[in-house]
Amino acid sequence: MTNATPLWATHYMPGVDPHFVPEQVCLNTLLKRAFDQWADMTQFEYYGKTYTYAEMRQWAATVASALKAAGIKRGDRVALHLPNAPWHPIFFFGTMTAGAAVTHLSPLDAEQEIAHKVHDVDAKMVISLSTPEFAGRFQNLVKDKDFPPVYLCPDPVSAAGRPCPVPERMHDVADLLAGHEGAAYDPPTMALDEIALLQFTGGTTGTPKAAMLTHGNLSASEQTYCHLSSADPEAGPGQPGMLYAPLFHIMGLTSAMLKRTIEGGQMHLRLRFDAASVIDDVEKFGIVSLGGVPTTWIAIMQLPNIDKRNLSSIKYVGSGGAPLPREVFNRIKQLTGLKIRGGWGMTETASNGTSVPKDFPDNKLGTIGIPLPGMDMAIVDLEDPTKRLPVGETGEIIIKGPAVTVGYWQKPEETREAFVDGYLLTGDIGYMDDDGYFYIVDRKKDLILSGGFNVYPLTIENAIHQHPDAAECLVIGVPDPYRGESAKAFVVLNKDAKEFTLNELQGFLADKLGRHEVPRFLEFRAELPRTSVGKASRKMLKDEEKAKRQAEAG
Repeated sequence: MTNATPLWATHYMPGVDPHFVPEQVCLNTLLKRAFDQWADMTQFEYYGKTYTYAEMRQWAATVASALKAAGIKRGDRVALHLPNAPWHPIFFFGTMTAGAAVTHLSPLDAEQEIAHKVHDVDAKMVISLSTPEFAGRFQNLVKDKDFPPVYLCPDPVSAAGRPCPVPERMHDVADLLAGHEGAAYDPPTMALDEIALLQFTGGTTGTPKAAMLTHGNLSASEQTYCHLSSADPEAGPGQPGMLYAPLFHIMGLTSAMLKRTIEGGQMHLRLRFDAASVIDDVEKFGIVSLGGVPTTWIAIMQLPNIDKRNLSSIKYVGSGGAPLPREVFNRIKQLTGLKIRGGWGMTETASNGTSVPKDFPDNKLGTIGIPLPGMDMAIVDLEDPTKRLPVGETGEIIIKGPAVTVGYWQKPEETREAFVDGYLLTGDIGYMDDDGYFYIVDRKKDLILSGGFNVYPLTIENAIHQHPDAAECLVIGVPDPYRGESAKAFVVLNKDAKEFTLNELQGFLADKLGRHEVPRFLEFRAELPRTSVGKASRKMLKDEEKAKRQAEAG
């Protein structure tokens, strides 16, 4: 970033430095400060069981001692196959305290995906749950003599009263930890370029690859988040927030768990999102912050008697991952008095990217916000990424900052291709308006080439979301003998809404889209396919359509 004040600087809260430079310390240093400073405060509450910062610090010390005794060395990788249960932070913090690195396995990963990830990063150990849905993923994998040892942790909540014995060839976590209780907490000071996290990405575009996030990256990410929200009341120590965003995903890990740990927050950890339970928790604990994807908010606003519930404690509401229908924005504002905010980030940026300012104008609905302090973003030409584009022109978003990955694990060619002039090519197509707000038009890989025109699915989806009967939609390109490709819309209807015809949809969109953008095909679905973190997946729809065409071709 140059010393010039960026266009978006005027939208920061008072006290936020547009040129913020994080302190040059590793993640372990930040965590040690937090554990010491907030020792007596509650860090996590999990279905009635609480953990103070001091208790979590001791768990981290116990795990670190056990890992080292088991042969885990500085820089080794430990794979976590864990949901939002206390074992995740226990082993994440413990692995950091041992000087090792974490790699996450999604609880929804198939057996083949787990095998690929574990072997790709040469993980020395896998941690999962004894709950059958988790342990069962390894039943065949552990028969391979080259597969690392799998340790299983008990979780009464996911077990739901079932007996969960440790299967053959796997190990009880109690055996790993035995004799290490009371170990001293003494995390090593790591070099800023040492890897803290190998986080897989790109699973929706092909074989997953691991972004290397260093101690410097994660430390910078957390410091930047904390600097941005330093004046927000919901970011203060002891403030209670919900934590159902998946911790195996970069957003849940960095913008929720790690950020709130550094700030001394109280996190109400939940296995998964359930709208009715969340509102109960809001009233019970005085929750100050709620986030999610659009379907999170749709589920909340459709709860019976939601108008009569006490939501007065909430100070922040956020949404991301998909376009937010205007009616949802307006309804949540009516219920809470707050504008739904959010932002944009990537695995490769440790989730740092943009944030929507607190009092953003209503006419900016749909923006991903402005860059976080210390991050620099620009728009470049799709064909020549060395060419910067002016305000208002659409191109690829590039980003640079201290939280941005150093590259992909053992993939030097892909790393080289991902950067231009020191900036990460995000693969997101968008533009910046004359106030410095950024907007995403679509993913580069989702672009539809129809009759020689570039057609952006997200533009069509935003238009369909204005239909009063449409709850959700996704648009993909499908083969068209005349145009090459045309748009096909997959629509989920609101409760009790009736299906409409393609002609009716095209008529509704006539004043909202160009003729080349209007969908030529329409299909209704009870639900959309989703990735392991709950995002509606165009990739899965494309695969389904391809399989259907192949079956029809015989």
